[in-house]
Amino acid sequence: MKKRNVTIALDEEVARWARVKAAEADISVSRLLAIQLEQQMARESGYEQARERFLSRPGQRLREPGSPYPPRDALHDR
Repeated sequence: MKKRNVTIALDEEVARWARVKAAEADISVSRLLAIQLEQQMARESGYEQARERFLSRPGQRLREPGSPYPPRDALHDR
């Protein structure tokens, strides 16, 4: 995968915190930010994929018209 350089502006306090965190992990601030962004992207991508899978399934009728809803325990494996 091709790497891309990006310039960002941070508040001094945020930059100081990032330098400390990067030093604790023995990595550069650039790598620290790259890891954070990659993790965020993976979380959002995973959520979107799961959401799309769920919404693509047909709806499931819980009850027949005029009948009561089933009890909670009948809907969930417990």
